Amino acid sequence: MVQVNDSYLRLKAGYLFPEIARRVKAFTEAHPGAAVIRLGIGDVTEPLPAACREAMQQAIEAMGTREGFHGYGPEQGYGWLREAIARHDFQARGCEVSAEEIFISDGSKCDSSNILDILGAGNRIAVTDPVYPVYVDSNVMAGRTGDADGGGRYGGLTYLPITAANGFVAPLPEQPVDLIYLCFPNNPTGAVATREQLKQWVDYALAHNALILFDAAYEAFISDPELPHSIYEIEGARRCAIEFRSFSKNAGFTGTRCAFTVVPRGLTGTTANGEPVELWGLWNRRQSTKFNGVSYIVQRGAEAVYSPEGQEQVRGLIRFYMENAAIIRRELEAAGLQVYGGQQAPYVWIKTPDGLDSWGFFDHLLNQAHVVGTPGSGFGAAGEGYFRLSAFNSRANVDEAMRRIRAL
Repeated sequence: MVQVNDSYLRLKAGYLFPEIARRVKAFTEAHPGAAVIRLGIGDVTEPLPAACREAMQQAIEAMGTREGFHGYGPEQGYGWLREAIARHDFQARGCEVSAEEIFISDGSKCDSSNILDILGAGNRIAVTDPVYPVYVDSNVMAGRTGDADGGGRYGGLTYLPITAANGFVAPLPEQPVDLIYLCFPNNPTGAVATREQLKQWVDYALAHNALILFDAAYEAFISDPELPHSIYEIEGARRCAIEFRSFSKNAGFTGTRCAFTVVPRGLTGTTANGEPVELWGLWNRRQSTKFNGVSYIVQRGAEAVYSPEGQEQVRGLIRFYMENAAIIRRELEAAGLQVYGGQQAPYVWIKTPDGLDSWGFFDHLLNQAHVVGTPGSGFGAAGEGYFRLSAFNSRANVDEAMRRIRAL
């Protein structure tokens, strides 16, 4: 008889975003005339940059010729894209990252889950609370946690609360851990980390032989020149950190799919016997075995992000979404709500009003304003009493959503 992976049965009833979709579907079926505005899931709305579209169109034309046709590409990504990333995103900021340390993929969500393939089951794991749900759920699926308690926290994980009191920057663990998930700019709170704060994490990881899994998917939205965009801007990070990046939010690739992960050469873990093993080689083998690479056409589109035209167009997209975030912050504050984030990140984190819990506020906005957001409790127990709105939408929708919320 076929057995299932029992670890999946430990997952909480519904992944956050499918549950949101279920509730919205039920509402729209009951109210077919309602014009629902979705500021929940962080999906972009503006068209792909022209430079990327043109590069992909040229690649499609090339694929129609014998000379320009490409079959299977390198699982790690084409060298010309990896070199462009290394030069523009890292070396230009003084980071010692080479092209061979960059692995192209179809999404940082996938990579932050798949990285567990090369890491042992006995690692002690720390996550922030609230947290991007994939970090937790992928560990549950892999059998690396116990059951969830009444508050939704899983046994075997160390939760690091991020709250208004600590500026939404997690405290260092009180007990030693081996794996640390960090996301800055933070999803869901919109908080950022200073160089000094990241240095504390790097120093901790080096002192405890721990590994930082650093999600920098929103780094392009940082406008303050004093804030770091990469963990590798911190001395010593190459010896203790893997970084995940994506073209989804900065260049609108959510439906096109292209991202990358940086695994430095010389970064090591240990075998069960305590022998050091380079993680680069393990990840390279994992990708070569279980991944066939991102399409040639998409990678040409991603390469165009680094052209002068692409850089200008991407800056325009980022500016547009951050203007949305500023409107959301301004209007919600004017409505008397307590608001965080939205200044170096495309997410606004709201304290729910009038004693409403997170899902209660979700239902209130959906039913009364026909606006969809994301309940903070879906990101973890410490997210209860908070609510996330995304700046990824049209200007008309953002303005109308804020008008409706203020009218409440």
